[in-house]
Amino acid sequence: MRMTSALRASRRAPLLQVAKSAIATAAAWIIAGWLVPGQPPVFAAIAALLVVQPSLNQSLAKAIERSVGVIAGVVIASTLGIVFGDETWVVVTAIVIALLLAWALKMTAGTANQIAISAILVLALATTSPSYAFDRILETLIGAVIGVIVNLALVPPVVVAPAAIAVNNLGAELAASLDRLGDALQQEQTNASLEELLLTARLMKPMRDAAETAIADGAESLTLNPRAGRHRADLTTVQELLDRYGPIVTQVIGMTRAYYDHYDRAIAEDASVKAISEQLHRAAHDVRLGLAKARNVDGVSDLTSPIPALTAPLAIVAPSEHWILVGSLLEDLRRIHDALAGRS
Repeated sequence: MRMTSALRASRRAPLLQVAKSAIATAAAWIIAGWLVPGQPPVFAAIAALLVVQPSLNQSLAKAIERSVGVIAGVVIASTLGIVFGDETWVVVTAIVIALLLAWALKMTAGTANQIAISAILVLALATTSPSYAFDRILETLIGAVIGVIVNLALVPPVVVAPAAIAVNNLGAELAASLDRLGDALQQEQTNASLEELLLTARLMKPMRDAAETAIADGAESLTLNPRAGRHRADLTTVQELLDRYGPIVTQVIGMTRAYYDHYDRAIAEDASVKAISEQLHRAAHDVRLGLAKARNVDGVSDLTSPIPALTAPLAIVAPSEHWILVGSLLEDLRRIHDALAGRS
């Protein structure tokens, strides 16, 4: 593993996120220093910095996590400091107690670390009076509130558009894969072309995973967001598309694998396989049609008709010498038909 991979993210955080963190931290330092004079408002600045998160839901969670951790850490450190002083062993004991308390209460890792860090800071500053403890708790709450307010005021980010793009890309690739498999069934293949066909189909898996992640991020960005109303319906539409097309990805990969495993040169001449090929092209049409309807597009150049083409499951009457492959393809085709028709 390269050393830089542990230090650098795959992409930069939005510049707005950096600006909000800077504004919240500076405001917390100034306001807390004014309201709670005396010690430098370190706790307020750290709280504000940690609370500003990509979504309001995450900000609120961080505010609670940070506040609970500081209160517990300050209480533990102040109690031990008042009773035993500020000896080194007291600091070590405070850390152990803080971590054990968090473990016993099943607190998150962030809360557990915050309890220990707060205890260390209080004892390191050698100030453990009750008034100091109260001031630090108040300071932290001020910083956390400022962080939430800044995140709320400065255009809470909504990331529904990336989810729609990810699902549209998946749908487009799914339609292309259906067409590719439909074409392949009627053409003689080489080992290299079969490998390429299977590999290309399998690439839809990471695309589906990326779409699921993007939708989860979009839902997270809408939680507690005042701008959520006009975006929630869009995210619901995107989720419905993924729910419909996600299983079809599995079916197409399975059909491609079956064709890869059972291929022989005579398959292209099989009447049943030709019928299945036509159904795959119809399914590709309907996938594109579904994407167009979701985007409220009236006409798309690669659509041959605004009416669904895969209207009924394919029934094969004549026996086929490639019955194993045909049977496998037919079952997956039935599932694709049910998914496109909205049946589970």
